[in-house]
Amino acid sequence: MAVKLRLTRIGSKKNPIYRVVAADSRAPRDGKFLEIVGRYNPQTNPSLIELDETKVKNWLGKGAQPSEAVARLLKVKGIG
Repeated sequence: MAVKLRLTRIGSKKNPIYRVVAADSRAPRDGKFLEIVGRYNPQTNPSLIELDETKVKNWLGKGAQPSEAVARLLKVKGIG
């Protein structure tokens, strides 16, 4: 099972808010996930990025691969 750190949309129509989750790479975008590791709200100024650093580092240590979007968020927060 390949695990990815990726975004899951939880916001309503025209109001995107995302969770950063660890999920099986075969699961659909808004489907089943293993653990919530943070959240991201691009609509605030500046954008809200909340990540649980210990959970993120734990998943990265286990071999989880971040998606491109999550990799950018990790770079902004200085994790990785």
